[in-house]
Amino acid sequence: MQVILIQAPLIWENPKSNRNYFQARINEIRTEVDLIVLPEMFTSGFTMCPENVAESMQGETITWLKVLAKARNFAITGSLVIAENGNFYNRLVFVFPSGEIQFYDKRHLFTLAGEDKVYTSGDQKIVIEYLGWKICPLICYDLRFPAFSRNSENYDLLIYVASWPKIRTNAWDALLKARAIENMSYAIGVNRIGTDSNSYEYIGHSQAVDFLGNYVVEPEESEGSFLVVLDKEKMLETRQKLGFLNDRDSFEIK
Repeated sequence: MQVILIQAPLIWENPKSNRNYFQARINEIRTEVDLIVLPEMFTSGFTMCPENVAESMQGETITWLKVLAKARNFAITGSLVIAENGNFYNRLVFVFPSGEIQFYDKRHLFTLAGEDKVYTSGDQKIVIEYLGWKICPLICYDLRFPAFSRNSENYDLLIYVASWPKIRTNAWDALLKARAIENMSYAIGVNRIGTDSNSYEYIGHSQAVDFLGNYVVEPEESEGSFLVVLDKEKMLETRQKLGFLNDRDSFEIK
């Protein structure tokens, strides 16, 4: 599977400008691609004022994503602020080429920034089936909680979309490798770059790690689109040879 990671300097609380930015970056892609991954809250930056940018599941951004996926025949994923039933969600959407949508609401809200005060947490982990791959999509702070991401579903790919600040980049790099190794899965992390209106700096480090903890795409700090090619057969052969997942613990998350 061929995946493009787009690392971008998000424009604060400006969905239209951010959509235009990503449209331009995607228009530049000339290679065959199966999936495009955008950062966390890609229409706004990591805002704690959801009322300024919230959309519905029938809003402009969702409509744009569906049109884009159908026109280019790829899937696209990232998170944005969704208003629904009187609540705000940090919602990752996965849009198929057909226009079908599956979504995941961020479970672990970032209390240090007060995300838990303004957003409603999700409680359902999802595994998406696409082109013969099982994909588990998660969001930023979820990366710190290995029990929730544990590979009890035999997924093939973990995706983390993020707004992870520069000051904690070492943790981002270490935890992405750890999640890949412990779950015998590819792990992709897509983070933003630039500075937000709260003066937090982001240096990206978007990357792809294989099931043994080796970089497929090394951490990137520049603005750009980065291609990763994933090999499922190689991953499954390694799982079968080593058998580590056969010894995993069973547990329930409440």
